[in-house]
Amino acid sequence: MKLEILHQPDSAIAKINLDPQEELVAEAGAMVAMSSNLNVSTTLRKGKGGGIMGGLKRMVGGESLFLSVFRTTSEAGELYLAPKFMGDLLSYQMNGKTLLVQSTGYLASTPGVDLELGFQGFKGFFSGESIFWLKISGNGIVLLNAFGGIYEIDVDGEYVVDTGHIVAFEDSLSFRISKANASWWGAIFGGEGLVCRFSGKGKLYCQTHNPSSFGREIGGQLPPR
Repeated sequence: MKLEILHQPDSAIAKINLDPQEELVAEAGAMVAMSSNLNVSTTLRKGKGGGIMGGLKRMVGGESLFLSVFRTTSEAGELYLAPKFMGDLLSYQMNGKTLLVQSTGYLASTPGVDLELGFQGFKGFFSGESIFWLKISGNGIVLLNAFGGIYEIDVDGEYVVDTGHIVAFEDSLSFRISKANASWWGAIFGGEGLVCRFSGKGKLYCQTHNPSSFGREIGGQLPPR
């Protein structure tokens, strides 16, 4: 498989060249265009994080109940995938690692990658963001999407990120939710609100735009129904 990400960072699209008898799993509705010889099927996935319960968990977390599987025949094929909203794409090589991803950040993966939905508990509830994450493990490539551009941070010690700007992070990092300012008055009226304080050593991926803030800004400009 050959993967190329085009038109980064604001309108990214993935161009994927599949070898004969190769397959790729993707979020339902992600396909933009493909070679006519590709076979497409709908699945709930088998194994870890799969089945009807795995699909229902993904749906609760904001993902699609079903996934699409693209397979080539005896000939190579070409596939274009893109996220639902404008933004960037990230290709991450798993190699037995575990990655925690915001619940709507998954776009596609190779067959050796497992998807499970996790619960952040009160950490996520008080952050004001989604209380679910995707726990991605296994071996292979996972393709993630974000709102705006994606940038990588190598954390070694402690690092602070606004909760709405987190795309994914390696599970070697631990985190806790806290207010950005020393006082609640400053945190609320200063505009920063709550942040995620990471500690440990590992990679952290952030997005340049906050979907919740964008939604509130746009929503206020829309005419009433």
